[in-house]
Amino acid sequence: MSSEKDISRRDFLKTTGIAAGTLVGGGLIGGLVGYNMSGKGTATLEHGQHGTATEETGSPKAKMFFMNQRDFNILANATERIFPEDDLGPGAKGLDVPYFIDHQLAGQYGSNSKEYMHGPFGEGAPTQGYQSRLTRAEIFKQGVQRLESEAQNRYKKSFNDIEAKQMDEILTAFQKGDVQMSGVTSAFFFTLLRAATLEGAYSDPIYGGNRNMDGWRMKGFPGHQMAYITQIEEPKFQKIEPNSLGSH
Repeated sequence: MSSEKDISRRDFLKTTGIAAGTLVGGGLIGGLVGYNMSGKGTATLEHGQHGTATEETGSPKAKMFFMNQRDFNILANATERIFPEDDLGPGAKGLDVPYFIDHQLAGQYGSNSKEYMHGPFGEGAPTQGYQSRLTRAEIFKQGVQRLESEAQNRYKKSFNDIEAKQMDEILTAFQKGDVQMSGVTSAFFFTLLRAATLEGAYSDPIYGGNRNMDGWRMKGFPGHQMAYITQIEEPKFQKIEPNSLGSH
């Protein structure tokens, strides 16, 4: 009986198109700015020139939101402490997570353009979701500035110059809500930062993060395959080289 069920399931997957990848879809946390689905970027690169993206690298390394290099480095260092490099693979910096977040803040995610952003603004319960009058772009800009001021107050150094354990101490204070912020709690900023870091590590490279699909490789995730027909009959686990949307 169980054998018949297994066979019918395989037949169902083959005939409905699921195995062919026709149901692959879904969006990420924001819109693309200066970038299109063909994988070509139009933003200014670090060295002041223009360039295009490739399947290997993902989107160009171009800042679209943080114009101050110090602030961008603070964001990069904070994400690296949340998602550090280890023996399993690269960390947030190696996966271009800071660029992913920067690009998203410059788009609809940062401006909250698809969300209701009018009053009244109550304090709200943790289960009630987004409650701030500030956009995510404003929250991240303020949060990065507060990371810097906390480092200056505690250690008389820039956040970019303190030790890793000192960065962790400051980030923990944000996570606990112990740092004063205007219009939002530091705990909420940390929640946004952590979520965006993970999304950048595991999103499709076409959105600027998950460089070389290494985030997917660490998870054994195949990405966006055109079809699974050749693997679906195999009883053993199949290790599949991941594919990005930009390669289709």
